[in-house]
Amino acid sequence: MSLMPITKSAKKALRQNVTRHKRNVVRKEAYKLQVVTFRKLVVAKKIEDAAKALPMVFKALDKAAKAKVIEKNKASRLKSRLSQLISKSTKASS
Repeated sequence: MSLMPITKSAKKALRQNVTRHKRNVVRKEAYKLQVVTFRKLVVAKKIEDAAKALPMVFKALDKAAKAKVIEKNKASRLKSRLSQLISKSTKASS
């Protein structure tokens, strides 16, 4: 059974939660899509395209971390791993 808010402030808090949740989901999907697209480019050996996409991935991760959708350290970890991925692919291809 889900309880509905009764007081005026609880109703407003619920509205705020719904709005923030929608915003957070959009931001989270944006960074995940960027990461998946980047990984597909690397796997497809399109290193130049991946190198061009990397700043966009970093931007999406930084925005998600700034909005506290993900932790700052998670963003840093993903950025590091994606950078390593492209550098390993560059070394392997050359």
